[in-house]
Amino acid sequence: MSAKIRIIGLTGGIATGKSSIAQFFKEQGVPVIDADQLARDAVLPGSPVLEKIISIFGRDVITQHGELDRKRLGTMIFSDTVKRRQLEEILHPMIRRLAKERIDLAAAAGHQRLIYMAPLLIEASATDRVDTVWVVTVRPEIQLERLMRRNGISRVQAQQIIDSQMPLSEKEQYGSVVIDNSGTEAETRMILENVWAKETGSSNE
Repeated sequence: MSAKIRIIGLTGGIATGKSSIAQFFKEQGVPVIDADQLARDAVLPGSPVLEKIISIFGRDVITQHGELDRKRLGTMIFSDTVKRRQLEEILHPMIRRLAKERIDLAAAAGHQRLIYMAPLLIEASATDRVDTVWVVTVRPEIQLERLMRRNGISRVQAQQIIDSQMPLSEKEQYGSVVIDNSGTEAETRMILENVWAKETGSSNE
């Protein structure tokens, strides 16, 4: 974490609309680091991280093009706590390193604030890497409907995925700011404009 830049940790459950929220801040000129993208960057073909994943999980998790088959690996660790922890131990140090590089670049470029978007910020005990935690939430029935629509899955399948994650009501308790994304785009934008006005003291970035 850099003393020169304020790091806002943006998190939330699946299908809560974190990416669309992050897009608002990009429009304000704020750099956004996406932890999911860092995870993809960490396992590029030929990388030491990918080789370590292969050594533990086998070549079945690699596509014919030599890339990590994230879906297959996700299925493999979905209900296996031990394997999930093994994967985290491989990935997280590299993600942390890549994040630091990008934070340092943003600070050097003179940015006052940065959004670090990480779905598992709380679960990974990574809240100490940010200065404040902002949680994106939606009403449970909306989360379920959005996930069904987005992934083209049944209600039962969607509920199983949601149930495997930390409940939104629990995540909300970690947030110094809670952004309810249950409404229309216009309603959410109004919420974000108010949040940003408070954060910046209505000053321009």
